[in-house]
Amino acid sequence: MIHNPVLRGFEPDPAILRVGDDHYLATSTFEWYPGVRLHHSRDLVNWRPLGGVLDSRRLLDLTGVPDSGGIWAPGLSYADGLFHLVFTVVDTYAEGWKDLPNYVTTAPSIEGPWSDPAPLHARGFDVSLFHDEDGRSWLLNMRFDWRPAQESFAGIEIQEYDRSSRKLLGEPRTISLGTAAGVAEGPHLYRREGWYYLVHAEGGTGYEHGAAVARSRDLLGPYEPDPAGPLLTSRHDSSLELQKAGHCSLVRTATGEWYAAHLAARPYGERGRCVLGRETALQPLTWTEDGWPRIAGGVPAVTVPAPDLPPAPVPPRPTTDRFDSLGPDWSTLRRPATPDWIQPAPGRLRVRGGQSPAGRRTPSLVARRVTARHCSFETQLTFAARTSDHLAGLTAYYNTRNWHYLYLTADDEGAPVLTALSCAAGHLVAHPVAVPLEQGQPIVLRAELDGPSLRFSYDTGDGPHTLPLTLDATILSDEHADEFHDGLLRGLGFTGAMLGLWVQDLDGTGVHADFGYATYEELDS
Repeated sequence: MIHNPVLRGFEPDPAILRVGDDHYLATSTFEWYPGVRLHHSRDLVNWRPLGGVLDSRRLLDLTGVPDSGGIWAPGLSYADGLFHLVFTVVDTYAEGWKDLPNYVTTAPSIEGPWSDPAPLHARGFDVSLFHDEDGRSWLLNMRFDWRPAQESFAGIEIQEYDRSSRKLLGEPRTISLGTAAGVAEGPHLYRREGWYYLVHAEGGTGYEHGAAVARSRDLLGPYEPDPAGPLLTSRHDSSLELQKAGHCSLVRTATGEWYAAHLAARPYGERGRCVLGRETALQPLTWTEDGWPRIAGGVPAVTVPAPDLPPAPVPPRPTTDRFDSLGPDWSTLRRPATPDWIQPAPGRLRVRGGQSPAGRRTPSLVARRVTARHCSFETQLTFAARTSDHLAGLTAYYNTRNWHYLYLTADDEGAPVLTALSCAAGHLVAHPVAVPLEQGQPIVLRAELDGPSLRFSYDTGDGPHTLPLTLDATILSDEHADEFHDGLLRGLGFTGAMLGLWVQDLDGTGVHADFGYATYEELDS
């Protein structure tokens, strides 16, 4: 059986691809490096993380992108013996404007090396490539219209793409305006038995989200919407465990079975906040006699039949990382993991201090996804803070405006002290905690998420001590992060909760912190 979500935690907008016996899932990463996370499976049941594709500034520059900007909804395809990755880098999305450059990069292997990205256009986002049977290729995307009097989601657009020159040809054509649910985006195109099938997201990314299908005998349309309604949605049933279902992409296995990869979320309470972010799930897909795709009931299921493929288990990942290298579970914020600021070595991760928690150019945060409602994260920290401008510790993080932080710093006399700070919608709260420490003394820091609650503890060698704080973990959610002021969008929440190692050097004197290990444990699934 397949147990959903197959990719837990912040893993949205899945693009699924099969090459031979190998299946790949690519997901959005927004302001985090490496850009575009990949997972691999032979059986669609067991998935192995491969890390991210866009792991250097040659491939991706996220300097200064807004919270939940950066990489939106990549498209992964295969042609001419090459993997093709198309992606949007969202530089601006608020106050009525969007700056949306799109790129393509290719590689002979999923491990790379990936070519220098070639620019495509900036008219919209959620790009994907369709390679037709006649050898021609086509780029799809939603079309964004900035004009205040117009509908900003202006339909699904297609334009021919030349693989040899990596350039667009001709003019774009709008092939669908979507359905009455509105907000048509996330397009993928498939060909089956003489029909072209356009699968796209609809209804926005929240609780009204869904996936729709339209088809045409001609590539350029007109496309007829499925008269049965959405292919998949949970908008009509708030009791479903998987909510926000939509943004589908399809794959046909080597044995001829069809599956849909889609995003979903697991709220805390009925239509509550989704601390785990938007995750990736799989559903079996069948075809009607008259050629329409169907998912059972049109709703997401937690447990579904697996395809008729040989089992392909993957080794379990260790709960403790001692930093022989920076593995695929880790991400870094807005800048790649380069030796000038982050240095893994056996038994030690050295992180040089970066900008403040509000900084969007050179923050020093390395973090991993929260994948379960109940989990813990622990690290051993050694840090010689000299002033209150030096901070290092453990964070439960969503974005620059929403986080909790347990950190070591120095008081006004230069003595080391452990304290805690929170930020909710940009408002700082200094917690009344000050634990004196010995200079240079290693300290174990721990965070435990218990559903909507977060607790911090520490150990200096005489046993664990829990701080007298119960913090609100639900501020680490898409719903809390969305911000509107005077009717204008100012901030979006598209990611999910992260647990990480954070260091600030606010006076620029070059301080660093050493983390001896990091242990992440799921206390439930």
